[in-house]
Amino acid sequence: MQVLVLYYSKGGNTRKLAEQIAKGVAATGADAVLKSTDEVIYDDFRNSAGVIAGSPVYFGVMAAQLKKIFDDFVGLRREMENKVGAAFATGNHHTGGKETTIFSIIQCMMIYGMIIVGDPMDASGHYGVACCKEPDETAKSDGFKLGKRVADLCAKL
Repeated sequence: MQVLVLYYSKGGNTRKLAEQIAKGVAATGADAVLKSTDEVIYDDFRNSAGVIAGSPVYFGVMAAQLKKIFDDFVGLRREMENKVGAAFATGNHHTGGKETTIFSIIQCMMIYGMIIVGDPMDASGHYGVACCKEPDETAKSDGFKLGKRVADLCAKL
């Protein structure tokens, strides 16, 4: 079973958080497929039991590069139905729109028919993982826990 950890990262912080999430997926024994928006292909979506997507905050929503993937892959909607989806975001300011960015990703996943989960209660227990600038130890730990949660749920489904 594989879980796709998909991200766009201009400055590297979102990639760093994605790497921690992928480690959490891998810790369950699942295959963590870590791909940037430049690398992802249709089969990465098709072959994954879950998708965890992340973006930096761009005007309170996901980056255009990630949105383009959801737009371009819309033909896969029916194939994505009932797969697990989760989101993460990074930003430069503590009130800078990370939750609205997460919601913009979740919105696309819901339209794809995915089953949406937030981060686990032993992380923040909210919408997904987020951090300011480079992930600190708390964000790294929360990212790991989100990856593990999604992979565990994929195995149950």
